[in-house]
Amino acid sequence: MNFVAPCLFGVESILANELKNIQAENVIAENGRVLFSGDEAVLARANINLRTAERVLILVGRFKAKNFTELFENVKNLPFENYIGKNDAFPVKGWSLNSALHSIPDCQKIIKKAIVERLKTKYSIEWFEEIGKKYQIQFSILKDEVTIMIDTSGEGLHKRGYRAVANDAPIKETLAASFALLARIYPDTKLYDPFCGSGTILIESAMIANNIAPGLKRGFICESFDFIDQSVFRIERERAIDLINRANDFEAFGSDIDEKALETAKFNAKKAGVEKQITLSKCDIKDFSLPDDRCLIITNPPYGERLLDIKQAEALYKIMGEKFIKEKGKKYYIITPDENFESIFSRSADKRRKLYNGNIKCQLYMYFKG
Repeated sequence: MNFVAPCLFGVESILANELKNIQAENVIAENGRVLFSGDEAVLARANINLRTAERVLILVGRFKAKNFTELFENVKNLPFENYIGKNDAFPVKGWSLNSALHSIPDCQKIIKKAIVERLKTKYSIEWFEEIGKKYQIQFSILKDEVTIMIDTSGEGLHKRGYRAVANDAPIKETLAASFALLARIYPDTKLYDPFCGSGTILIESAMIANNIAPGLKRGFICESFDFIDQSVFRIERERAIDLINRANDFEAFGSDIDEKALETAKFNAKKAGVEKQITLSKCDIKDFSLPDDRCLIITNPPYGERLLDIKQAEALYKIMGEKFIKEKGKKYYIITPDENFESIFSRSADKRRKLYNGNIKCQLYMYFKG
């Protein structure tokens, strides 16, 4: 089978490496998604193990379409009977960008009609009650190239099952995991986040250090699909459990000025099963101090578009520049949308990476040369 794994922009190469590590084949990174192929075991493994994918979709077909006739005929030629039964529901949703077919409601209607016509011929029936299992059809149209997919994840993969509550400005689990993977969390890493909020960066890093699969505590909509052998999910969950390794020296330290956020972080860490490796404390950044030995800081400080006005945010960056000294063994990974960050921080980054926090274009500033 062929699959599509959508991801946040800027994360494509990280996700591609994740897919190669779980033995996916024909891995190809595109803007905002990664294509791959594999059997049912790879499908289950991807849903359970991928840290930076937003979801996993079955790729039903791709083609060019500049008008509704082309869209209808191409969709009608796709083998939907291989997936959808005569009683099943198959709602359609999607998006279009820089394409002749720009009306989303019209595209939805045409795609739905084409699938109905295909299944009417295959099942020799005129009406579909859609009272059975749900197969969410998704489409994307980019520069007139149409991709037709079926969602296998259900809820987005960023929903790991540990974050029941969050603070006012949560960072997405998939984005936090991408920071940790870029920074290279090791089993003996000493991690610090002085703006830890609800603890997402700390928790995702701890899960990586312990090799805990992010989707181990949740279910996926495709586990009810008739064309998938459900034993593969049991086998892949057992495999993921066997790969957990808690015999490590990883430690994480989080601080924040918001007591409520710290309580949330503690709750989330416990639910994720990593609370023993995470130490939380109330601390203002002006009182923060680095340890004497090596350490890694990954942090998402408040900024103007989120919680503070620009002047307050930049005052924090100045304090961070004074606290986060350049020294061998100390590495800093800081995400912010502020294009003046380096000048306020008083040091140019060793490397920068463009990422998106929701709809906010950011830069991950990486300082790793001591």
